[in-house]
Amino acid sequence: MDSEKRVLAAFVLSIAILIVWRVLFFKQVLPPQPVRTTPAISRKAPSAIAKALTTPKPKALPIQEGTQPAALTVESALYRVTFSTRGAVVKSWVLRKYKDENGKPLDVINQEACAQLGYPMSLSLTDASLAKELNQAVYVATPAPGVLKAPVTVQFTYSNGKVEVRKQFIFGNSYQAKARVSVFNGTSDLPVQVAWPGGVGDHSLPLALQAATEQAVYENTEGSLNTLSLSKLSKGRVILPPLSFGGLEDRYFAGIFFPGSVSQDFHLMREPWVPAGWKSKKRPESLVGLWGTPQAEPLDFRLFVAPKQLDVLESTHPPLGGLVDFGWFAFIAKPLFLAMHYIYDHWVHNYGWAIVILTVLINMLLFPLKLKAIRSAQEMQRIMPHMKAIQDRYKQYKFNDPRKQRMNQEIMKLYQEHHINPLGGCLPMGLQLPILYGFYETLETPIELRRAPWILWIKDLSMPDHSHLLGLPIPILPTIMIISMFAMTKMTPMAVTDPNQKRMMMLMPLVFGLMFYRFASGLVLYFLTANLVGIGQQLFINRFITPKQPPIGLPKAAVGKA
Repeated sequence: MDSEKRVLAAFVLSIAILIVWRVLFFKQVLPPQPVRTTPAISRKAPSAIAKALTTPKPKALPIQEGTQPAALTVESALYRVTFSTRGAVVKSWVLRKYKDENGKPLDVINQEACAQLGYPMSLSLTDASLAKELNQAVYVATPAPGVLKAPVTVQFTYSNGKVEVRKQFIFGNSYQAKARVSVFNGTSDLPVQVAWPGGVGDHSLPLALQAATEQAVYENTEGSLNTLSLSKLSKGRVILPPLSFGGLEDRYFAGIFFPGSVSQDFHLMREPWVPAGWKSKKRPESLVGLWGTPQAEPLDFRLFVAPKQLDVLESTHPPLGGLVDFGWFAFIAKPLFLAMHYIYDHWVHNYGWAIVILTVLINMLLFPLKLKAIRSAQEMQRIMPHMKAIQDRYKQYKFNDPRKQRMNQEIMKLYQEHHINPLGGCLPMGLQLPILYGFYETLETPIELRRAPWILWIKDLSMPDHSHLLGLPIPILPTIMIISMFAMTKMTPMAVTDPNQKRMMMLMPLVFGLMFYRFASGLVLYFLTANLVGIGQQLFINRFITPKQPPIGLPKAAVGKA
């Protein structure tokens, strides 16, 4: 090794020795630090020491607890809400203008599920054992337990000397209530959530029907309304982004939380429970909504528990009219619903007759389109022998044979000679489809038809007809509708001559009619009325407007070969 390499090696070795010496021995040879006469904050952990110096000691809290559980009820013309002082939870929330499937006042709380999962307004904390204690404690109610008339403010307080809980609810004469919940540990408020287990709605319905309509609904801060059904909710907890509102709903009812600050969030969970007498291993599940704040602050929110009635929903802030989903053709369905509602309010006070009147009016407005379609079908019938002769001349050729193109050209020439539009019968019907679909949503969606009677045996237009015909389990209304469909099909001109196709057309009323046995009575009533109006229109057309004309005779050229 030459001298230059030796110098470099010695330099590297010296640096290494200095580094090792500093790491191992430098702390031991530091001079002693002078003793400070005043306390100083360490630069290595200023926040911890500052917190120790500034955090006050927990103050003793006065003991506040009830002696025994009691019920406190708040009543108005719209609702009856019953609290229990054990846990300061809601034991029932009755909407007084509505009945359940058994004819009893509608309680939107799922009693069986909540008995196992907890009741609305129960607390959820990061300390699960503390939450359990607070949900089992007996609170002091102000005013005293009993029956109170809205508007009123009620407060529930509990303290074990270390933690104090306050729940305040302000009720008015609308479906909304204001709430404030706080958990104070003597020095600061704790982050807290309140739960609404078991979903919201009519829980007297069969479990399968409840599960099919139960879902969460929420609107983000950008104004986008979203739904999340029970079947699509993944297991575990789902935390939704900042919201304008969020809650639970079924087909006709909703429980919505409006946040009091942007820091609040909405959590969703699926929780299984066991109904009475349940034998299956697979337990039903219900939605659990938790509304809370992750910040160390009281939880303020508004609570809206109400029917999904359009005028009621539009009266909230922000408006909740979007909860009534009229589908893709809402621009048609909503005006139809408002027209039906107007007829009900001002003319007949019966939604069954309102459906009949509106159906007659719609069919009269669509009569020109129907007339055009019928005339087109009759013209097609007149040229059908000639068109069939053309098709017979080319029937031996395959679909992709160039000579098939000549067949199409001859048929189009036939249309031109007789001034027939081949789409003349389809276009008018196509224009009617959005109106038909809109009317379907009008009758299927709004709560106004829920348990609305018509006549005699039709007691609920939102449910299928469960009557019996001649002692047999055959519903009357759908059966009459099927008969009217057969009569309508028999009277309507068909643009076909093939016997098999004609038989298929005559079977269609039976095929489609059987589906109506499961449809809501209001929807069946609409189609029955439309058929009866159609029969009357067809009689008028046949008698006064388009007398039958004989088919166009076949030209001699039609007998030849292609």
